[in-house]
Amino acid sequence: MSRVAILGCGYVGLELGRQLAPDHEVIGVRRSAAGCEKIERAGLDAVRADITDREDLDSVPDADILVFAASSGGRGAGGAREIYVDGLRTVIEEFGARENSPDRLIYTSSTGVYGDHDGGWVDEETKIEPTTEKTTVLAEAERVALDVAGEHGIDGTVARFAGLYGPERYRLSRYLDGPVTEGYLNMVHRDDAAGALAFLLAADAAREETVLVADDEPADKWEFADWLADQCAVSRPEKQTTAERLADGDLSDAARRRIETSKRCSNVKLRESGYEFAYPTYREGYRAAVDAYRE
Repeated sequence: MSRVAILGCGYVGLELGRQLAPDHEVIGVRRSAAGCEKIERAGLDAVRADITDREDLDSVPDADILVFAASSGGRGAGGAREIYVDGLRTVIEEFGARENSPDRLIYTSSTGVYGDHDGGWVDEETKIEPTTEKTTVLAEAERVALDVAGEHGIDGTVARFAGLYGPERYRLSRYLDGPVTEGYLNMVHRDDAAGALAFLLAADAAREETVLVADDEPADKWEFADWLADQCAVSRPEKQTTAERLADGDLSDAARRRIETSKRCSNVKLRESGYEFAYPTYREGYRAAVDAYRE
């Protein structure tokens, strides 16, 4: 039985741990006591450690597999760099120097690194062009996950997640209340985000590769919002064009760049590797949220 250390065992990490637990020894790592309590409530072993502190990482046992799923907690580009680049590098160097070093690493990135493709399709072969300070940091972290891990004899995998949703993150009011700006939503349910990682480990797939983790159907935001309103039996929300939204003088530069960014993410590589989605589109994925709303 292999040991998996999930560094930053939060929203996706907890679900991954639950899925792996029957066949692996799973250790969840968080920096806070409250985070460790959540890990223990999920039935997993918890270690409290700051992943950016090499001495702190000494308390984390050796592992065969590392999953780096840490979050910067909404902090800016500086905080993101501390976690995703410096923290990831520290983790690789610390575990890579051990006598029993890991065999592989999975780093969870974001499809935000693609930048704007004017609504066109993107996949693993598409050149990334990050447009914000944070997505630039994420792109740099991807290079660390593949190149620096390789220098330490660890096979890296980059899993680029589309927008995560699921329990506690359905955010119905964002679309029901409106106004809804045009464009595409690239999404993946939390259970499938974790499921894809578990699958890649079980299949021993995508070593030293990047895999895009998104569901089957990039959703037109207006169509999604109308579908959601119809399912919840409420009025369809107001719509905005991109130009109308950009006319808002209160937008930050980062928010403006996000609004101007449009793409559709292809999951063909993940599908062809053999992964079967529990929630292939938002219609299946939002069913529980819709039912709860209507009760």
